Amino acid sequence: MDSPAPTGFPPGLRHALTHRVTAAELAPVAALIGSADPALTSRAAATLMTRLLVSRFPGPGTRLLREDFRYAGQLAEGDVLELAVEVAGPAAAGGLALRCTVRHAGGAAVLEGLAEVMPPPNAPLGVETPFGVQPRRMLTALLDRCRGLPPVPAAIAHPCDASSLEGVVLAARHGLIAPILVGPEARIRGTAEAAGLDISGFELVPTPHSHASAEVAVALTGQGRAAALVKGSLHTDELLAAALPREAGLRTERRVSHAFVMDAPLYPRLLIITDAAINIAPDLEAKADIVRNAIRLAAAIGIELPRVALLSAVETVTPRMASTLDAAALCKMADRGQIMGGILDGPLAFDNAVSEAAAQAKGIVSAVAGRADILVVPDIESGNMLAKQLAYLGGAEGAGVALGLRVPMALTSRSDDATSRLASAALLRLTAGG
Repeated sequence: MDSPAPTGFPPGLRHALTHRVTAAELAPVAALIGSADPALTSRAAATLMTRLLVSRFPGPGTRLLREDFRYAGQLAEGDVLELAVEVAGPAAAGGLALRCTVRHAGGAAVLEGLAEVMPPPNAPLGVETPFGVQPRRMLTALLDRCRGLPPVPAAIAHPCDASSLEGVVLAARHGLIAPILVGPEARIRGTAEAAGLDISGFELVPTPHSHASAEVAVALTGQGRAAALVKGSLHTDELLAAALPREAGLRTERRVSHAFVMDAPLYPRLLIITDAAINIAPDLEAKADIVRNAIRLAAAIGIELPRVALLSAVETVTPRMASTLDAAALCKMADRGQIMGGILDGPLAFDNAVSEAAAQAKGIVSAVAGRADILVVPDIESGNMLAKQLAYLGGAEGAGVALGLRVPMALTSRSDDATSRLASAALLRLTAGG
């Protein structure tokens, strides 16, 4: 016999949103099923629906118990979909039965069926926001910490595409940054006009091309006119090539590193993953700075004593695996006060770092295992794959910032949505001047 429906979820309660399909959302379907048959593209709708359930309705912390979906039609990049969830009633063991539909805008269904979930306590319901800026645990927490802080002057290097400018306008509207646009004036103004974006209140420093944009943006920070850097539509290497030389005046004694802040729906806290974007194969000295930078970021977002997991493929120290030796040395450095502000443990395999059950099964007694706030990866390849797997297969939201320079730097990607760009701007604001 079904249990009563969870409090706050009466039958008929409904939540809906509109979403435009991206190529990145279709690609994993072919990879998982092993076929590029267009008839199978509708399966991507299940990922979108799952993302809605665990991030918006019922919300972060939702556990999926069962899904029974039927599929029809095809999906293509650019398709506009209408996703809807309606409470059908209680399910077994205190769960919730939800009617789920995904339709082409004003058209035929792509997905229909039922899902049974266990909603989190005190889940926020049905908050309608503009498309692309959905209330997430990460974004909400970061914006809350920024409330009351003045905007930070930020040099935006070469914002010559719509997504870059949209992120800048959104961040300025939220009071996070005071943008200084650096790039070809005609291209920037033309892009803004085509996208319907008002940039009339922003300072614009004209440059002839992307290399000059990077150099001028960096120079503005050196002159004190900007206290943060944001990558526009140029390559990351171009901006780093301008920022990293000693003569640019931004280097400190610390190694520059990048950190992602990830909000994975099935993990009870935010995760910092580092370094997945700058340091290819860091040695022990570089890893020590990567840890120090990550601890600084954790403090900026409100984690006072972060648990730092030093990842490897195994949880035992072995001379045959250099990452385990580095992990052991970093822990001893923390013991001797060479790394401060966090609790370090490692080597830890990924499952032992994020799952208390996995750690207990291996007999690992640790203040970090199963409850990590920071994951320090062995190299850029493992970090990049980990962050992207969480995003594309786990429905995680992410934002990133580079630290170790005199000013923080946002290395946003062309594939980042508005939520990610806004969260990255919030990270800039929280780490600027700190």
